[in-house]
Amino acid sequence: MHRSTLPPPSPEAAAHSAHLAREIAQRIRAGGGWIDFARFMDAALYAPGLGYYAAGAQKFGASGDFVTAPEMTPLFGDALANQVAQVMRASSPCIIEAGGGSGRLAVDLLRALQAQDTLPESYAFLELSPDLHARQRAAIEHAMPHLLPRISWLTKLPETFSGVVVANEVLDAMPVHIVAWRGGEIVEKGLSVDDDNHFAWVERAAAGALLVKAAALADGCDIVPGYESEIALAGPQWAAEWGHILQRGALILIDYGFPQREFYHAQRARGTLMCHYRHLAHTDPTVWPGLQDITAHVDFTAVIAAAHAAGLELLGYTSQAQFLINCGILDQLQLLPPQSPDTLRASGAVNKLLLPHEMGELFKAMALGRGIDAPLIGFREGDQSHRL
Repeated sequence: MHRSTLPPPSPEAAAHSAHLAREIAQRIRAGGGWIDFARFMDAALYAPGLGYYAAGAQKFGASGDFVTAPEMTPLFGDALANQVAQVMRASSPCIIEAGGGSGRLAVDLLRALQAQDTLPESYAFLELSPDLHARQRAAIEHAMPHLLPRISWLTKLPETFSGVVVANEVLDAMPVHIVAWRGGEIVEKGLSVDDDNHFAWVERAAAGALLVKAAALADGCDIVPGYESEIALAGPQWAAEWGHILQRGALILIDYGFPQREFYHAQRARGTLMCHYRHLAHTDPTVWPGLQDITAHVDFTAVIAAAHAAGLELLGYTSQAQFLINCGILDQLQLLPPQSPDTLRASGAVNKLLLPHEMGELFKAMALGRGIDAPLIGFREGDQSHRL
């Protein structure tokens, strides 16, 4: 999909995007005329006041650019609450939600936990965006104002923590590098800029940790000359940081992705990078910087390798469908009044969450932890840890 086929933004939004493009162009010029894609993606998504997640545009739901599972149905949060409650019982009654979006998941989780009489003593949003911080606070104030004393916001990882860390569609939005295997050479793709602030792809020889990782992938996966893909360094590093923080408890990571050998399959010879703009998906991250989401699928093998090296255990890995079924989402659906409009809408949403050709198989659930002895209910059937 080309820029000319996308719906144009408003004049105000276009001016906002042009402002961010100028700022990124300045970074490129300051860097000698080139930056790697990870730095471009970081600026496009997180530049203070300008990046996609740092500014005020509507992102989630029908009026935004994409729809996440919590926006589709509260039954997602109801099911996840069963897993969260189990981990809290085995560790500490505390929750951190990374990348809390609109606050919808927090509201649904807290409602479900309140119904179970297992409310956490504290619920913290790990949130870098002031705009999303405000939306999350408004969501809690509207739905459950009596719980506000338990709610807090973090802008960096805590020094220590025991309890549950929930991260739904967080890893996919962390910056990635793009590499290409050109026969005997491995190159990194980055961006240059001309005098009119138009971005262009430029390749340079890969180096450092990125080169080491790319060479290892070439040895272990089905990579042929001309293959291009993403390598995530930030996401696995983020997971590893929790190995130094988490005293007892678990991280529950839900995202779209694959085990490493499937991620770097011959059929994905151009990678997984995707952009989302007004519910349209395309592959050009230079279109309207700051107005579109940029994501890449998750290499779950890299995540567990980094986390395990930092002392965390793999507590389970399976498809989103199997995880939600294990956590009781179908039981929750059956509790709704039969044939009511709300039930019909919920049924449609649950189908989208579970069906293999929708989100059921592409999305995965992974749990990493320390000091949790009992098997987690989300992985009691259909665990696929052996595939990693």
